[in-house]
Amino acid sequence: MIFPLKRASVMLSLLFAIHAHGASPDEAQVVAWIRGGAESYKNASYTFLGQQEWELLFDVKPRPGAALELLWGSKNDVRSAVVQVGGVSLPVTGGGDYDGFRWVRVPLPDAVRGERYDVLLKPGEGKAAFLAEVRLTLPGGDPDRPSLDRPSHRVKTALKARAAGFTGEAFPEMRRLWDTPSASFAAATGSPQEAAAFRQCEVHARQANEALYRSRRFVDGWLARADPATGLIPRNLRESRDFWNGRDSAADNYPFMVLTAAMTDRELFEGRMLEMLRTETRLTSRVGRLPDDYSFSKRGWRREKVDLDAIFFDGAEYVKDGLLPITEWLGPSPWSVRAVGIIDDIWANAAVETPSGKIPTLNFEVNGDLLQACARLFWFTGERKYLDWAIRLGDYYLCGTNHPTRDLAKLSLGDHSCEVINGLSELYAACAAAAPAKREAYRKPLHEMYDRILAIGRNSHGLFYLTVDTRTGAHSDELTDNWGYNYDGFYTVWLLDGTEAYRDAVRQALGNLREHYTGKGGMCQSGSADGYADSIEGAITLLNREPVASAAEWADTEIKTMWGKQQPDGVIEGWHGDGNSARTSLMYALWKTQGMLVRPWREDVRFGAVRQNGEVYLTVTADREWSGHVVFDRPRHTLHMRLPLDYPRINQFPEWFTVAETSTYEVRDVLAESTTVLSGKRLSEGVPVTLRAGTRMCWSVRKTVK
Repeated sequence: MIFPLKRASVMLSLLFAIHAHGASPDEAQVVAWIRGGAESYKNASYTFLGQQEWELLFDVKPRPGAALELLWGSKNDVRSAVVQVGGVSLPVTGGGDYDGFRWVRVPLPDAVRGERYDVLLKPGEGKAAFLAEVRLTLPGGDPDRPSLDRPSHRVKTALKARAAGFTGEAFPEMRRLWDTPSASFAAATGSPQEAAAFRQCEVHARQANEALYRSRRFVDGWLARADPATGLIPRNLRESRDFWNGRDSAADNYPFMVLTAAMTDRELFEGRMLEMLRTETRLTSRVGRLPDDYSFSKRGWRREKVDLDAIFFDGAEYVKDGLLPITEWLGPSPWSVRAVGIIDDIWANAAVETPSGKIPTLNFEVNGDLLQACARLFWFTGERKYLDWAIRLGDYYLCGTNHPTRDLAKLSLGDHSCEVINGLSELYAACAAAAPAKREAYRKPLHEMYDRILAIGRNSHGLFYLTVDTRTGAHSDELTDNWGYNYDGFYTVWLLDGTEAYRDAVRQALGNLREHYTGKGGMCQSGSADGYADSIEGAITLLNREPVASAAEWADTEIKTMWGKQQPDGVIEGWHGDGNSARTSLMYALWKTQGMLVRPWREDVRFGAVRQNGEVYLTVTADREWSGHVVFDRPRHTLHMRLPLDYPRINQFPEWFTVAETSTYEVRDVLAESTTVLSGKRLSEGVPVTLRAGTRMCWSVRKTVK
């Protein structure tokens, strides 16, 4: 038995050491080992900590100088884990610029007591680690041990579901509602064509209901873990419980709590969600309006010194991933004020000299964030400075010596890197309308970048590799779940320039999803819900423009796997990526309702829609009596953002059936056999509806012809 350290206040700071050049540990010191797992990569079997924790019982008496040697997997990314032993948690980070496995050494505390080493390996703060082998070493080794050719020696092993995870159905009480067709739809409604449309509406209503319910429960789960003093949510529920930060808490989790509340709970939206914005603005603004990490225990900054580049990262991520989606949905609001303030202060502190003027940073991801944010804020605010700032970045990447495929030897097409690939297309769209000379200057180098990516960056199904060598064409084996984010850029340029190869590439990828990628983790090798979310979101955004039926079926299947990772308390995986799952669920719900919502939302009220031949069919069903309004969507890209073109955008909530305020629409109540003509303004403000328990509403809506 291993006894925990007696003093709970004892803290251990550990710096891990990676063997030079990935060399193996000294075999003479190895006393016990285990290797393998259920998954395989680079011809090595491994255990992935993102799906299960790994318990290891080493039949070795503890003594000073012990260490664990971990054969650590990397897919050109940084991974994290926590090693628990003797009552001490040792955070470990490894990986980086290699694709495969290298050794990481973790010294163990000398204070471990008992007759054996009882070790628990579990996920850390970021991407979870995957391990091909674990060795225990001791000074002097074990002269009686057998050959290392054996798969294991003196180790008992067990796998268990992650402590932060859940296997099973989180909400079994809702399954009947989500899985069982409403009995009221058994009878035909209207013509045979209409009856079929309304039956499909009912299916969509149950799908949308599950998406909205799960998103609402996600909000409840995270609010229950908010800091009691400030009301802010932590970065994650693992090792980062003590602070709120801009690039994660603010960018990935909080915004989709806001948007969930905006769609399902107006009181929560106007109350606690707005108060969280005011609180984080007051507490985390460190350099002007730029956010920095706020420690709950310190009641102040987590970092003692100002790290301006890190603060730029925090602010740019917060705006691009979080505040812009809120702004696109709401229009002008306190959240858009926060976005404008952060971008203004990032550029006010720009200090990197370029031939076109100062830029804030050379960080590839941050510059991609800024390209997207400035291109959109130019239209949203009407202020030219945002376009001018974006042009500085466009010149840096397209008109100088930093071209992404000509000058950079290695290009990542995954998360944290694809932002420039997409962001340059957003700048190109802005220039097409407001700076035509710049558009012409960018045309050739932009097409050169996209053509090279298509030539070397795709597999035979049209999906993108995670990394490519732009000079040799060599690529990683792993695909990126951000394939759709990259294709947003290609599709935008097709809309502007009519390059058919770019549209064809999008359609090829969509067309291969169902046959080749069903049950494949949404191209996410880690199996994380976040990977599913990014991949499904990419598909939904592109399906909005290119309705490939088989891709729609794929999304319906894959989102169920993503939902299956949610826990009964609403938390999904217990880190900031949970918000991305909620974001994708909201996008999915709006797809299934064609942008329609009801107010007030209630968990038993199910609504869905289908659009056919210019007409939208919609239905609303309630298990209990309900009175409220059916609210139709508007063309938000023009009304809220003033964009000249509804090009595909990362984290955009696509528009499906939208109504123009000055147009009129024929609303036909199929069950009541009555027709009313209403203005688009009335439809967007909400049409009053009352339903008795167990009844349904069936409408068809089409724009009137003048």
